[in-house]
Amino acid sequence: MTQLATTPGLALLQMINGYQVSQAIAAAAALRLADFVTHAPATAADVAARAGTSPRPTYRLLRALASVGIFDESQDQRFTANDLSQLLRSDTPGSLQGWAAFIGTALHREMWGDLAHSVETGQDAARHLHGASIWDLRAGRPEDNAIFNRAMASLSGPVIPAVLEAYDFNRFDHIVDVGGGNGTLLAGILGANAHPRGTVFDLLHVVSAAEQVLTGAGVRDRCEAVPGSFFEDPVPAGADAYILKNVIHDCSDDDSLTILRNIRGVMRRDGRVLVIERLVSAPGGNPIGTFSDLNMLVATGGQERTTEEWRELLASAGLSLVSVTATSASAFIIEAEAV
Repeated sequence: MTQLATTPGLALLQMINGYQVSQAIAAAAALRLADFVTHAPATAADVAARAGTSPRPTYRLLRALASVGIFDESQDQRFTANDLSQLLRSDTPGSLQGWAAFIGTALHREMWGDLAHSVETGQDAARHLHGASIWDLRAGRPEDNAIFNRAMASLSGPVIPAVLEAYDFNRFDHIVDVGGGNGTLLAGILGANAHPRGTVFDLLHVVSAAEQVLTGAGVRDRCEAVPGSFFEDPVPAGADAYILKNVIHDCSDDDSLTILRNIRGVMRRDGRVLVIERLVSAPGGNPIGTFSDLNMLVATGGQERTTEEWRELLASAGLSLVSVTATSASAFIIEAEAV
């Protein structure tokens, strides 16, 4: 809502109705409407014909989104793309279309609807509502899992180049990406740094896709994919760098300590642990971290942390915080060494 609120009541009302904006964005993302709005003016009927939607409701959705700055609407009710709508296209570098579509899914909305229970009890909404972890739920729902994977890829797109720009990985000999998924992050690191070799470590059904990614990036000769669970199986030993990107924030303190201690037990004495996650800033700071923290609460029972909370957690695992490096994305690189 681009019109400025003129009273505290209107300002609060805009915040209360914020879910309407996010759900409108989610609907447009799921329907891929931004793919059909270009810099050439088009009517809603033109967009609807290409998207396979109903013309009048399509106009009403595009009009609402234009009122908050997504798409531009002319006086003759024609729409053109702008910087925000371009990021909702499915084919744009740095696109957030996958994440936008994900937040509109029933499971995600349902969990956020249970936030009050999570605050009362500390229990994640998935277990409260369905008696299972979010990971077990998604494993039994292939369509939801596919949407989630696209959402994670959507969020990772801007982070990888930002991490590569902010940190020198070429000083390492062997980098292990723990919970590294299909190897996209490690492929990017090895592609930009000629010296290190790498290992992607994740569950079999996840890491099985890594070979194609590593081959496509031209780094397959310097990287292997190893299946396993960072809770139950030995983490590949002897490396001098272990990356944990968006892993620890999914976990309780106890599970986080298990993962970190498992790595601490196999890393080289001069090795480093590199945690790539958001940070919760000082009071009054960036809301991205604080609301991501609530998302972790309802979805997984995990949390985002402040720098001091990271220092304490790492110390409990036998690690010492070395540095915190900001990136041009919302991620920070939290570096630790063995005590």
